Amino acid sequence: MPQLDPTRRGPTTLSPAVRRNNLARLGSEEFDLLVIGGGINGAGIARDAALRGLRVALIEKGDFASGTSSRSSKLIHGGLRYLELGDFRLVREACLERDRLRRYVAPHLVKPIPFLFPVYRGDPVGIFRLEVGMWVYDLLAAFRNIRMHRLLSPKRVAELEPGLQQAQLKGAELYYDCATDDARLTLETILGASGAGAVVANYVRLLELVKDGGRITGAEIRDERGAGRYTIHARVVVNATGPWVDEVRRLDNPAVVPCLRLTKGAHIVVPRSRVDNRFAVVLRAPRDGRILFVIPWDDRTLIGTTDTDFTGSPDTVSVDPEDVEYLLEAVNAFYPHARLVRSDVVGSFAGLRPLVAPEDARNPSAVSREERILSSPSGLVTLAGGKLTTFRAVAATVTDHIIGQLGGKPTRRRRRHHKVPLAGGTAHKNGRWRVEADRLEQRYGERAPEVMALMQERADLSHPLVAGMPYTRGEAVYAVQAEMALDAEDVLRRRTPMAMRDQAAASKAAEEVKALVDTLVRNSDSKLS
Repeated sequence: MPQLDPTRRGPTTLSPAVRRNNLARLGSEEFDLLVIGGGINGAGIARDAALRGLRVALIEKGDFASGTSSRSSKLIHGGLRYLELGDFRLVREACLERDRLRRYVAPHLVKPIPFLFPVYRGDPVGIFRLEVGMWVYDLLAAFRNIRMHRLLSPKRVAELEPGLQQAQLKGAELYYDCATDDARLTLETILGASGAGAVVANYVRLLELVKDGGRITGAEIRDERGAGRYTIHARVVVNATGPWVDEVRRLDNPAVVPCLRLTKGAHIVVPRSRVDNRFAVVLRAPRDGRILFVIPWDDRTLIGTTDTDFTGSPDTVSVDPEDVEYLLEAVNAFYPHARLVRSDVVGSFAGLRPLVAPEDARNPSAVSREERILSSPSGLVTLAGGKLTTFRAVAATVTDHIIGQLGGKPTRRRRRHHKVPLAGGTAHKNGRWRVEADRLEQRYGERAPEVMALMQERADLSHPLVAGMPYTRGEAVYAVQAEMALDAEDVLRRRTPMAMRDQAAASKAAEEVKALVDTLVRNSDSKLS
């Protein structure tokens, strides 16, 4: 077991210069742990392990959160629907983790949001059964579900959500979960890992796993932006690549049996004025009864998600016309005044759930969302599955496993970190967390003054990238100078969600943002002229 150093510190901003330095370090230093994958699970593992004093490296073949971790329903939730599967342990863990994220770890990013769960005559779950489920949900959350649920009459539902279909309505449950910016939550976890001493880099591709005597001792990697090749030496390698898990496992053993069942979740975005939903609403799709969400997203409405098996390459997942039709059909059935058509869709995205499931599970929605940790004979540790909400707890469990594999005591210093805030967390004297209403503070937390100071340097940096959208040129500059954004898509899809909220607006901004990013990356040691 290595000598742990929990006081190790690293950069809390990720500039182009830091990336170049990190690439050099990846090829010259020895690490206790190499994490493959810069999604939420890989980021969480790197952060937890670094906080516990391990020497950690993390690489991601694309941008951080460029896979599933930027393509979720943007929810931090307790998993109410998992009660139908009898997954009480998962619901309990998710509720507790939601509370920790909301109160301690990322209060500026994880916000309570009220949900309506309407019940109609003929639904498979009636009012009485749903009410019982809500009590169980509150109980598993130790009665800390933001607020207690309430059973609403049809008349009250009509007052609160007048656009919702009233015919055959028997009532609804009002309860609370949380919404988040999933890509930014992942990015700030990466920043937290870096600040704790981890060496991180995006756009670095794994070429092969290095072995000595049959044991994995590191990896051969390539910088996708500079074409440099490096050998990373690490005592343990963790495969946290989400939908690409089996691809990495085949680098270790070409004959390995796949462990994943991939299912696709597609979402569409429409102007909120077209639906006029006041609440987040849980619906059952008329076609097959699957659970869908209609979620307010500022002046947009986010609708999703589908849940269908996916057998192609994870690199090719996209929203199909059939996905759009399915989601529009569901919303129009419950919001008949909306009359949405394809031209109303201003944004869309799809991600893959890397589920671990028995082959005989026929219904994708019935597949367990539990994660699994696998260890190969050569020492490759693989995390299969996992959820956005429970990433911190899953990371702690994986780090326990790694420390045990290194010969240490797994629980050492673990509980000390479950309330450590991310990079943007802002502490108050009384232990509560302060979150201002200002848009920048909602996104950047305590780092908002850095963004505002940058915009004050030049007046044009406070100008929006596209008229009518809230994202500024200064945020694009900050994304490059402090958040390791390397191209326009990094800025428009993950450092900000512009491309997801309005693809046409992002297309208008793309050329300017590309020129801005390219200039900053080339001249990273100089100021804007």
